[in-house]
Amino acid sequence: MNPNIPQTDRKRIVIVGAGFGGLKLARYLSRRKEFQVVLLNRQNYHEFQPLYYQVATAGLEANSILFPLRAVFGDCKNVHIRVTNVTGVRPADKAVDTELGPVTYDYLVMATGADTNFFNQQNIIEKALPMKSVAEAIALRNRMLQNFEDALSVETLDEREGLMDVVVVGGGPTGVELCGTLAEMRKTVLPSDYPELDFKMMDIFLIESGGELLGPMSVQSQQHSLDYLQKLGVNVRLNTRVKDFDGRVVTMNDGTTLRTNNLIWAAGVKANPLAGLPPEVLGRGGRILVNRYNQVQGFTDIFAIGDVALMAEEKWPNGHPQIAQPAIQQGRHLAKNMIRWAKNEPPVEFTYRDLGTMATIGRGLAVVDLPFLKFQGFFAWITWLFVHLMSIVGVKNRLAIFLNWMFNYLTYNNSLRLIIRQKMPKGNMAAMQEKLSDQMEVSKT
Repeated sequence: MNPNIPQTDRKRIVIVGAGFGGLKLARYLSRRKEFQVVLLNRQNYHEFQPLYYQVATAGLEANSILFPLRAVFGDCKNVHIRVTNVTGVRPADKAVDTELGPVTYDYLVMATGADTNFFNQQNIIEKALPMKSVAEAIALRNRMLQNFEDALSVETLDEREGLMDVVVVGGGPTGVELCGTLAEMRKTVLPSDYPELDFKMMDIFLIESGGELLGPMSVQSQQHSLDYLQKLGVNVRLNTRVKDFDGRVVTMNDGTTLRTNNLIWAAGVKANPLAGLPPEVLGRGGRILVNRYNQVQGFTDIFAIGDVALMAEEKWPNGHPQIAQPAIQQGRHLAKNMIRWAKNEPPVEFTYRDLGTMATIGRGLAVVDLPFLKFQGFFAWITWLFVHLMSIVGVKNRLAIFLNWMFNYLTYNNSLRLIIRQKMPKGNMAAMQEKLSDQMEVSKT
């Protein structure tokens, strides 16, 4: 196969990844005549990651947080999109290798983001439920809903508890928001869907290895989030680390155990650098060491932005937080520097502007830390809704999400609790399962 990208006299900028940073960079450069932009992405859409947990808990349909890349760049003649896996980079040849074939570049920008970090715990890799993609969020939704269906038919109390109880690992925004939503579903939605089940026996645990929830946020936000979750009936265990999971029992580092079939892993992320980079450019968590212009250490034509980049500033000596805002700001800033380089003007150093952090715990409950103000409760929840709604790509998606949120708020209900699975074709099932397993391994790498 061949990527079939036309050769021109424009400088070719190859962007790997269409997350927040890659998409911002590509959109900024899409109408610049100086460049040919080649956007390589595993999927043909952009994913709005902060709302994965709402897909996983049936609050939103997946297409509400996805936006087709070709709809973004449909009339941009200098942007070429290829949906493929990038397998590595060859700096000496100024080329990246993809499943479609090699793609040469004048400038390469890695915006490959981060994936779930299981900290090399093999049992947890095999048996826990991650949530770092829309596909994983849908799989989690299917699993949870099927559990409740199965709980109706099991014979023993132990089996029923194993299906209904949930353990979430990681006290960051994803873990906190997921637990809050599950607790509200346990109270309002699930009892009406499954009147034969006693949801008073459904336990939700949040396990955090640190001494507080929402580590990067203020002390008052950490305390309020803990109070909110405990009032919702979530069992929060701080200073506790999950040591093992065999599919039925979670074992902690203090020797205690929890009975559940459902271990949801939201405990950390690791960067996704491209293969082929020299090992000395990789820092903590697999992040790529870059200077204040986002240039990879030792290179002038290779860049990294967002979660995969490790840029040290005076205020951020260990790198910026792996959230959307640094990626968006770096994408925009790098685009401006690309234009400066094209005009033979000196680049400008990047400085991260911290716009604040927020998390929602449940209906009418959120915590917001802004640089100049910190507040919690209902107004914080309204602020969270507004900020996330305005960050979504596409007017149609914003309208769909707004209507979903309004309907859910007014009715304590939603109509998205559907178990949707891929239908397997007839044939050699063993061979097909092996092929599917191989594809999943490739996507993880």
